[in-house]
Formats: sequence, structure tokens, C-alpha cells
Amino acid sequence: MHTESVLTLLKTLQNQICTALEQEDGEAKFVHEAWTGKLGIGETRVLKNGAVFEQAGVNFSHVKGTQMPASATAHRPELAGAAFEAMGVSLVIHPKNPYVPTSHANVRFFIAYPENAEPVWWFGGGFDLTPFYPFEEDIVHWHTVARDVCAPFGESVYPEFKQWCDEYFYLKHRNETRGVGGLFFDDLNRWDFDTCLNFIKAVGEGYIAAYLPIVTKRKNTPYGERERDFQLYRRGRYVEFNLVWDRGTLFGLQSGGRTESILMSMPPLVRFEYQYAPEEGSPEAALNQFLVARDWLQEFGK
Repeated sequence: MHTESVLTLLKTLQNQICTALEQEDGEAKFVHEAWTGKLGIGETRVLKNGAVFEQAGVNFSHVKGTQMPASATAHRPELAGAAFEAMGVSLVIHPKNPYVPTSHANVRFFIAYPENAEPVWWFGGGFDLTPFYPFEEDIVHWHTVARDVCAPFGESVYPEFKQWCDEYFYLKHRNETRGVGGLFFDDLNRWDFDTCLNFIKAVGEGYIAAYLPIVTKRKNTPYGERERDFQLYRRGRYVEFNLVWDRGTLFGLQSGGRTESILMSMPPLVRFEYQYAPEEGSPEAALNQFLVARDWLQEFGK
């Protein structure tokens, strides 16, 4: 299996994304920390207290194990008990300004080695956007890039992976989406290996093209204590999703991954408030209409 080509791509994407984020921040730099765990190696890069990004984490990991974790076999029971190898880059960006959305992306590759059978490989990943004060033009830009990333691979790819994202990043206990979606896919081996690898490359590079123009446009928007309090409150939803629903978090913990790196996705500051309700007609209340699955490009004619 062509694991070396995947590893090369993942490390290249980690470098490209970190460089782009550092340039956008203009002040802080990523601290690099290589680590060795029970099942493998990785490199965690974290930028803290920048001019633009309050905390940004971009992780690379490469692990191997003798038995697939339960989180990875729940929807593939035929691979239960198989040895595995997994590698990926995962990132979460928590900006300082409440008008700049939080964003997440990851690309990953799995191989399972069932006994007396050929290895089974697949890719997964995607990117999604979580604004607190949404702007329709930003959402349209985000989804336009997502559509364009998918276009060379087939007309049905964007609608399919967009719907998958809406369904995956959904807080069932809140009856709301985590944000305004993007792309999500798993078990990707519908094309040959090289085509799948090229798609992963397009997703990783597409994340930069989708996110940074929004950051540039919103990072100097004036804000006050009210907006900051709302940002910290809404970050609580991010915590809830990652700890309750996210398969990636579960996989990392169940596979013996490095806890600090896995929980790097958490916001550095967050607040919870009992029975909070935004004032009717306020900008904070307006967020609710965005926390549903919508066809953004069709609605706004793009």
C-alpha cells in the first residue's frame, strides 16, 4: 500500500496550512512538538494568543494497532478485531474576534489488515465552518470553494458530501447544526488510490482558500464585551459536540492517542450559562436561522 505518498502529502499540508495561518496572524508562530505514543508518532503544532487567532492547532499523527477501536468499526463490523494503521492531519482554529468564524478541517487515511484477507483502505475528512455572527456572503464563499473542490471528481460529490457534513455535525441534543457546514466524507475508496489521494489534496488546499479570505475580511471588525460573551457561550456548543458526538475524538482516545493533542481542538476559553436565551430580534438571536441544513448556493443563486 502507498502509505509513503500519503505521509508525504499530509506533512506537506500541515506545513502549508501552518504557514498560511502564521502569515494571516502576522504576530504569533506555531510551537512544534513532536511526540511518541503507545501506538505511534505525531507532531502537534499550536499557535496561542496571536493577533488574530486566540488558539490554532494543526496536528499530524501516524499510529498502528493490533485491533481496530470500537469507534472505527461501529459502521464496519466486518473489520472488528483487525490490525490497523491510521494517519492524518486535523486542525481547529479559534479566532479572537467574534466576527471571525471558528473552523475545522481534517484529512485522514486508514488501512485495516483483517486476517486471511486483503488489506482494506479508505480515506476520510472534510472541513466545516462555525460562525457566531454569520454573513451570507462568507457562507456562500465557503460553499463555493467546497463545490469547486469537488467538481473535478463528479457533479454529485459536493451535494453528497455537503449533506453528509450537515448530518454529521449535528447536535442531536440541541436540535441544531454545529455551524453552516461544508464537506464531510468517510470510507472513501470509490475511486482508485491516486484519485482518492488527489481528492484529499484538493480538500486540504481548499480549506485554506475557503477560510483565509473570510478571516482577512472580518478580523478587524470592532467588537465589545457583548460579542465576546456570546462567542464564549457559543464555543460551549463546540465542546459539547467534540465530547459527545465526534468519532475522531473517540477514536483518538480509544486508540491510545496523545490526550493533549486530541483535546487541542477545545477552545482556550468558554462559558456555559444556564437557560441562556438571546434577546429577541438581536444579532445573537439571528444565529438560530443559520443553524439548520440549508442549500446556501441555491438560495443565493451561486
